[in-house]
Amino acid sequence: MNLKLILIGALMGSVLLGAQAMAVEEPEFRSVLQDGNFEIRDYPGLVVAEVTVSGAQKEAANKGFRLLAGYIFGGNTRKQSISMTAPVAQEPISEKIAMTAPVTQTQSAGEWVVRFTMPKSWTLATLPQPNDRAVHLRATPPGRFAVIRFPGLARPDDVASRTAQLADWVRQRHLRSTGPATLAQYNPPWTPWFMRRNEVMLPIEH
Repeated sequence: MNLKLILIGALMGSVLLGAQAMAVEEPEFRSVLQDGNFEIRDYPGLVVAEVTVSGAQKEAANKGFRLLAGYIFGGNTRKQSISMTAPVAQEPISEKIAMTAPVTQTQSAGEWVVRFTMPKSWTLATLPQPNDRAVHLRATPPGRFAVIRFPGLARPDDVASRTAQLADWVRQRHLRSTGPATLAQYNPPWTPWFMRRNEVMLPIEH
């Protein structure tokens, strides 16, 4: 195994250990409402790096992570390292996609957007440009999200079940979703299932 792959693997592990254990920066938000495992949050505008990849959920997440990790690990015009934030997110692509979350992945017809949120110390003007044309930098607008938090392995069936629960909770509160759900994951693969932190985030009208 070459050194670059080893270093990227180490980075993936350290990034995904979770913000509390590793002091990894997370996007700031304002909590509007908490109801058990459900929450409504307001996020400010964020600067993100993202890629579009194809494949099954886990395969696409791994592909996207490798591309984005390459960028923040020095695969940019200044060969500069950029600190990673948590979570790593994934969101399904649809015809009416609203992409305003942390690090995310999205799927439609086997295509996903995988996203890293850049640390708040960076702006679009100060970030180095990616060497890989697959990596895109952009600013997202502020947004309100309904969120459900859950432990476990975040298998596709689990994600679908939690997404349905969240959508039902949103409907019961007479709220309206404005885009596809995003899966946000905070931990590395070796974390015990009962210690893992996952979230499904659904953009809603303010």
